[in-house]
This record gives sequence, C-alpha cells and structure tokens, in this order.
Amino acid sequence: MEKLAGEKKRVVVVGGGVAGSFMAKLLQDHADVYLIDPKEYFEIAWASLRATVEPSFAERTLINHSEYLHKAHIITSAATNITGDEVATAQGRLIAYDYLVVATGHPGPTQFTKTEKLHCYQAEQEKIKAASQILIVGGGPTGVELASEIIFAFPDKKVTLIHRGQRLLEFIGGKAGKKALDWLTSKKVEVILGQSVNLDSGLSGSYQTSGGETIVADCHFLCIGEPIGSSWLRETCLKDSLDSHGRLMVDNKFRVNGHSNIFAIGDITDVPEIKQGYLAKSHASLVAKNLKLLIAGQSESKLSTYKPASPLALVSLGKKDGVAQIMCLTMGGRVPGMIKSGDLFVGPTRKDLGLKSSTK
Repeated sequence: MEKLAGEKKRVVVVGGGVAGSFMAKLLQDHADVYLIDPKEYFEIAWASLRATVEPSFAERTLINHSEYLHKAHIITSAATNITGDEVATAQGRLIAYDYLVVATGHPGPTQFTKTEKLHCYQAEQEKIKAASQILIVGGGPTGVELASEIIFAFPDKKVTLIHRGQRLLEFIGGKAGKKALDWLTSKKVEVILGQSVNLDSGLSGSYQTSGGETIVADCHFLCIGEPIGSSWLRETCLKDSLDSHGRLMVDNKFRVNGHSNIFAIGDITDVPEIKQGYLAKSHASLVAKNLKLLIAGQSESKLSTYKPASPLALVSLGKKDGVAQIMCLTMGGRVPGMIKSGDLFVGPTRKDLGLKSSTK
C-alpha cells in the first residue's frame, strides 16, 4: 500500500488484551493505529473471577475498545495471517503496516460483545447460587482465587478444590502455596492434592478421582492453564520465530527474531518471567516509547531495552486477604489483601485508559 507524503506511520496491533489495548492507547496520538481484536471490548482479566460471583463488578471490568480508543481504528475480527507488510483478517481485509505488534497472549473470551459477556457472568453466578456443592479443578492462581471468591461471597457453599500437583500455586514458592492452603481450609474448603478428576464421570453429580475417591458436586469449574494464543501464527511469516512452547522469540527490545519492524508483547513472548497483567502493561509502555522514537527517525542507540522482572505475585483470597511473594519474601493475610483484593486494581487500570474509576 502506497503512503502519501506526510502520512502518519501505520502501527497495527493484533490482540485486545491488556498488552494490545494499552499499546493502542499509548500510540493513538502518534501514529495511524489499527487494533485487530475478535471482540468489541477489553476485559480486565485478573478481575474476572470476582465478576463470576458478582456480575455487577463486571460493569467496570469490561470496557468497549471505543471508550478509550478515540483516534485508533478498531477492526472487530480475528487476524488470520501475517506477511512482511500486511495482516489478513477473518473478514477478508488486508491491512498494511509499517510496524506490527503481536499481543495475542491467550485465546480470549468467545463472547463478541460486552452485553454477551455480562450475560455470561450472570449465568455463571446463577449456577453458583443454585448449587450446594461446587467442584473446582486446578490449584493454580485461577482455581485458588475462584474458590476464595465463592466461599467469601457464599460461605454456606460446600467447595472442593482438586489439584494434580503436590501443592497449590506451583508457579511461585512453596510458602505462598501453604498460606493459600491454610486460608482455604480455614474457610472449610476441602482441598485434594496429588489427584486428577474424571469430569465425564460427573453427569450424575458424582465425580471420580484418580485416587478412587468420589466427589459429590452440583457443578464444576475447570481452572487450568490456557494455551498460548499463537497457533494461528504457524502458517504466517512468523512461523520460524516460535519456540517449542509456542511463544514468540524476542530480543530485549521485544522485536521478534528475524523481523526488524515486528514486535511482540505480553504473554505470547518468550521473556523469562511470570506472565502477569502488570508486566504486559510494562511491555506495552516500553515498545510504545521505542516506536515513538523510531517514527520520529531516531537511531537504534536511543531505544530502551527490557530486563525481565524479578518474581512478584499477588493472589487474592476473597475481598480482604491475599498471598504475596516479592522475590524471596512471602506474606499472607490482610497486608497483601489491602494491596490487591479489595478492588483488584480495576480503578487504577481504568484510569490508565483515561476513564473514570467508576462507571457512574
């Protein structure tokens, strides 16, 4: 695609999660920005478990892209192919780019509109309210936080969490997992470690575990890790830049290996650090800063480089408590709860997008 003299450089961002949405926001005043995303909204994903038990909370966590992208083009479609100068969409559009940023960390929600997603949360809450006994499969941060949200909102429910690993929260230190386990058991959540469960066996409300136990539950929630959202890249010009785990290999400026004008940010990268939302935002901030310099004609020597973050994790336990690991320090209780659990960083995230903390 030819460009007219004086026309802004075009930056195409693929993926409307935290990394892609913040990238588009940061660049919309400095370039001709296109955001390609199969849904109409950005979701504050780390707050989704609160929204599952409290759908009204989702009114603040679901934000239409048009609310914060006033100068960018929003293409509501999945990307299907990338060449050296264009991105193809499922709608058949070909969008040329000067710079491309890939931010498709994990497959997102299947709900196309904010209204559809709100209805999904309402249906999930009704399922929880109608159940007396609830099974949660997976003892990572998602399973632990969902169990804590349910038992905090509905303390009379019988909640069972089963995890095939030998401890909870295996992505961080053992002390944090022990503190989460102690909190859950203090709330009468039954935690079964070292076993898996046959979900197909639960059609009659009785689930069979690999250890021969029977778990009675009215419903279950599957809380296991999501795959990387990179399978679509295997037939694109980036296929040779994927590592064995499906992550895009990048340098310390987030350039995709072998491509001078293509960047990747967020969970899809091979940066050796815990994959978390606040780090995805920092990726977007650095790449946006560098792209502004490149667009202005600055040299490579002016560009900033990224150093992988030290381990830091916050896991909420209901609305008041939490578990934190900051490098070698592990804390549990009200202090980490005060940092994260009350609002789950929703207010600050909305403000970073130029929106009010509240929707009212």
